[in-house]
Amino acid sequence: MKVPIADIMVFDRIVQTLIQRNPLGCTPYFARLHHHPPIEKLRELYTARFEYRNERRKRIGSTIEVYDSVEGYGTGIASVISNMANIASHRAKPRHLPDADLFSVMLLCHDRDGEVYFLNISRDRITLSSFREEAIRKKVEAWTDTIPELV
Repeated sequence: MKVPIADIMVFDRIVQTLIQRNPLGCTPYFARLHHHPPIEKLRELYTARFEYRNERRKRIGSTIEVYDSVEGYGTGIASVISNMANIASHRAKPRHLPDADLFSVMLLCHDRDGEVYFLNISRDRITLSSFREEAIRKKVEAWTDTIPELV
């Protein structure tokens, strides 16, 4: 992508819309004694970055927090910012650096022709893997062309 996705809300909307509207035409399936939805989240990682600066604006510390859900990311940021023990230890308040945050979701998709493939969506790229049929790549490209934030 030319520009990273702006923030967690836009990222989550893109992922949720893909799963709910299913523009790739994926289908549910049964495997290993389980029913699977057409598009299934396998892994989510949301990384929040923080820095601590003293009264002279000199950086005196930093931290990175990793969460496995959008909700955890939101409450985790609030928790870091309000953690008085951490503030006392660093002798400074943390400042969240949202432009440095990373988001990533790995999706398992089941094509109507029976092929199973992975679609990884992160803040700055989309990766398609484990597919054989060129038609799958073309479907994913056509979908990304309809999402302004993914161009």
